[in-house]
Amino acid sequence: MAKPFFAYMLRCADGSYYVGHSDDLTRRIAEHWEGGRGGYTSKRRPLILVWSQKFSTREEAKAVEAQVKRWSRVKKEALIQHDWALLRGAARKRFPNQRSSRIPECPE
Repeated sequence: MAKPFFAYMLRCADGSYYVGHSDDLTRRIAEHWEGGRGGYTSKRRPLILVWSQKFSTREEAKAVEAQVKRWSRVKKEALIQHDWALLRGAARKRFPNQRSSRIPECPE
């Protein structure tokens, strides 16, 4: 069985959000907590995992990571809360030639 990949979002102590991807979510969250890499989250601890989603390929997880990183705070918080109506409402107007969202919609 292939190893899964994850896209995830952390809420930092300063209230900001960090979005990333990993093939080992537990290890990656521990690395953020340790702060050894000196990145964005190292000076914004403590951190809380507020959202994650499993994918079958790294490409899918990276694509969703990139997508969510571009989202407004309102859209990120709607995703965290599983508020699909707010998420759709916060979306920018779509044009016919734009691709659909990679994040699966929750059934209503």
